[in-house]
Amino acid sequence: MRDSIFIARLGVPAVALVTEEFWPQGDFFATSTGMPEVPRIKLPHPVAGTGEDKMTEVATDIAPLIIELLSS
Repeated sequence: MRDSIFIARLGVPAVALVTEEFWPQGDFFATSTGMPEVPRIKLPHPVAGTGEDKMTEVATDIAPLIIELLSS
């Protein structure tokens, strides 16, 4: 969230990738920094350490969403 908000404040389109486990913290941080509109995509938790096949599956699922959010 922090990086996406920083980048968005520079005027660069950004999308935060946040796992389910940290989604509430993402809400809090985005609201507390005055940037609740920063686009986010919810990922399954955990992603790290789940293996290359799972990482590829997650990336394949979210890539179109990232492109859509960055294009709008």
